Amino acid sequence: MYHARVNLSDFDYELPPDRIAQSPLPERSAGRMLTLDRDTGSRADRRVRDLPDLLRPGDLLVLNDTRVVAARLRGTKPSGGRVEVLLERPCAACEALVQVRASKPVRPGLLIATAGGPLEVMAREEDLWRVRLPGPVFEFFDRWGEVPLPPYIARAPEAADRQRYQTLFAREPGAVAAPTASLHFDEALLGAIAARGVQTAFVTLHVGAGTFQPVRTERIDEHLMHAERVTVGAATCEAVAATRAKGGRIVAAGTTVVRALESAALRAAERGAAALEPWSGETALFIRPGFRFQLVDALLTNFHLPESTLLMLVCAFAGREAVLGAYRHAVASGYRFFSYGDAMFLARGLSAPVAP
Repeated sequence: MYHARVNLSDFDYELPPDRIAQSPLPERSAGRMLTLDRDTGSRADRRVRDLPDLLRPGDLLVLNDTRVVAARLRGTKPSGGRVEVLLERPCAACEALVQVRASKPVRPGLLIATAGGPLEVMAREEDLWRVRLPGPVFEFFDRWGEVPLPPYIARAPEAADRQRYQTLFAREPGAVAAPTASLHFDEALLGAIAARGVQTAFVTLHVGAGTFQPVRTERIDEHLMHAERVTVGAATCEAVAATRAKGGRIVAAGTTVVRALESAALRAAERGAAALEPWSGETALFIRPGFRFQLVDALLTNFHLPESTLLMLVCAFAGREAVLGAYRHAVASGYRFFSYGDAMFLARGLSAPVAP
C-alpha cells in the first residue's frame, strides 16, 4: 500500500498566525472554497455555497453525524491546585477515559472537585486516566463541561460555540472535536444539494482528542495513529452500492468520512466481500501518500495544520506538490485556516483555470 519513504518535514508550510480563524463567520456557508483538480492541479477561488455547482446528479454526499460533547471540564484538587479534564470516551455508564492536565502528577484515588460533583481518579490506562463520575458520562459533561475548542483558538469558549462548533445533523454523541468540513453546511446549502439530485448518507466517526496530537517521528511511517470509534451502517453501504452502480461519485465531507469509508472498505476486502459491508469498531487507519483509495472520489475539507496527519491524508488524495501549492496560494490570498476557517474541494475534472 505504501512505497516511497516520506518524512514529516515534507508536509510543512508557512502560516502566519493571523490566518488562523478564531471565530466562525455569521453564516455557515459564507466561507471561501479553493477548488483543486486532482488530474491537472488547476485551482480556482470560489465560495462554499458554490458546492452544488461542482456536484453532479447521482453523486452521493457522505456526512459524519457525530455530536460534539462539551468535553472540557475544570476542577480543583483537595490542595486547591487547578485541574483540566478532557473527555476521550466513556467506558462504562459513569466511568470514562480522560486526559488530565495538572501542575503536579495525578495519582489513583485523587478526588477532583468540579461544579457537578467529585471525579474519582481510578487508574492509569496507557496515556489516559480512568475516572468515575457522579452521573452518566455524556449527560455530566454536557451539563458541566465546556465546548472543547481546539488549542489554536486563543479564546475562551462562548455561548455561541455550543451551536456553531456543532453540525446541523449532529445526532450521535461521542466526539471531542467537530468534523469541521461539515460546519459549512446550513439548511440552504443542504437544500440546494438535494435539488441538484445529490443523495446524502451518514457515517459516524467520533473524533478523539488525539486528532490534535502532533506527529513526533520524522519518518511518518513510524507514527502510531490514535484510534477512533466508527460506524458505517447498512443504509450507507446500500447508498454507496447504488451510487457506484449508476456511475455516480462518492463525495466525502471531511477527512473523518474518508477514514470511516476507507476503513470499512479495507475490512470488507479482508473478508473477501464484493461490496461495502456494515461495520462498527475502532479505526487507527493512517492515510498518507501511497495509500490506494477504494471508495472516495471527491473531498470537501478544511485547511489543516502543518505536519499533521490530516494534511497527509489530503496530500495522499490529491498529490503533495499540488496540495502544498494550493496551501501556499490560500495563505497568500487571505484564506481563513483550521476549524472555523474556509474550505477546499478536491476532485477530478473540475476544469478550472490555474489561479494566479
